[in-house]
Amino acid sequence: MNKWLTAIIMIASAATCSAAEMKDDGSINIYFARHGKTLLNTFDRVQGWADSPLTEDGIRVARYLGEGLKEVKFDRFYSSDAGRQRETLAVILKQAGIADYHPIELPGLREAFFGSFEGGFNKDMAAAGAKQLGLKDSAALFSKMKAGTLPVAESQNALAAADPQGMAENYQQVKSRTQAALHTIVENAESQGDKNILAISSGTSMQIMISDLTDDTAKNKPLANAAVVKIVYKNGIYSVPEIGTMKYVEAGKQALNNNN
Repeated sequence: MNKWLTAIIMIASAATCSAAEMKDDGSINIYFARHGKTLLNTFDRVQGWADSPLTEDGIRVARYLGEGLKEVKFDRFYSSDAGRQRETLAVILKQAGIADYHPIELPGLREAFFGSFEGGFNKDMAAAGAKQLGLKDSAALFSKMKAGTLPVAESQNALAAADPQGMAENYQQVKSRTQAALHTIVENAESQGDKNILAISSGTSMQIMISDLTDDTAKNKPLANAAVVKIVYKNGIYSVPEIGTMKYVEAGKQALNNNN
């Protein structure tokens, strides 16, 4: 009887230690989410530093994301200074039942700046970029982007070179500021003991942020509204285990639909 009791205690102790190790292995988990659908998204217009509010669909998908992320205990919240990202964060946190929070705004998390293409039609900007790359037309550019066969560095540099005013950001400019923002988030987490962080950004800027942090070609595929890119930082090394996942949105949608 004593032997059985000893064995049970040892197993329970091992399980407790294992759970403790899994709970805190020194990793910092940063969940980057693209903002919800906006008015300019709906009109298929270029939206970099230009801004517009979320549509009803955008609010709905942000609610789904908030519901899907309920099980994650976040220690800190970030967004850029763009209204669509602030609004997305507010919807997510309301749905998750988080009321007392103090988001930190980092301008480095803004979308890429597309210069004189801002506010124009995406197809026109894409056509100009395609010409720079020697592609037939905007459809050919979009096709390569969706397939993940066009590195985001090449597409962003082509758009920058095509800007008649020469104002659009190139790849290195976007990479420098987005990764600086990422490093700030990590430094803050290390000093504050944060383990899980939620940050709202934009599609191209998120792609460029992770462009040299992973070899997964999914990094070149455009991100859907409310898609999540999860970055893990541990012992000075970044990894990107999730790129453009919609699993949190889908889980939140299912949960909310089941409750109705």
